[in-house]
Amino acid sequence: MKVEGLSTADAREMIQTKLIKGDYLKEPVVSLRLTNFKVSVLGDVARPGVYPVQSERITVIEALGLAGDLNITAKRNDVLLVRENQGKRQQVRLDLQSKELFNSPYYYLQNNDVLVITPSSAKYASVDSSYRNASLIISALSVIAIIISRF
Repeated sequence: MKVEGLSTADAREMIQTKLIKGDYLKEPVVSLRLTNFKVSVLGDVARPGVYPVQSERITVIEALGLAGDLNITAKRNDVLLVRENQGKRQQVRLDLQSKELFNSPYYYLQNNDVLVITPSSAKYASVDSSYRNASLIISALSVIAIIISRF
């Protein structure tokens, strides 16, 4: 039986119906489970990666927990969810600070969903300032070397 594109509940129901109609069984009990359910969490988190999920139900918050939570420099109001629906990629921006997230159809993740956590400009500023500080120190040492060589 082809079950591609069906949810596990729909596939279970279809299999039960065909078993009853085919006079194979009177009251069949069908149990289905996805064995390769996974989500990816990338970007400004403690442990980015691909995480296998035992159940078929995981929330955005739980997925972030698997990844060790957001870093302090992560943008909490600009999380990108990439989901593939019927062969088309869909990109949705989520605001983790909004209470509407809990009622959103994107609160529960689906198989192969990808969460991308955007770093804030503060993260880039701290990296950039170290280069500025290094160049300032090198310039100061150069000036000191020139003054010493003159005397």
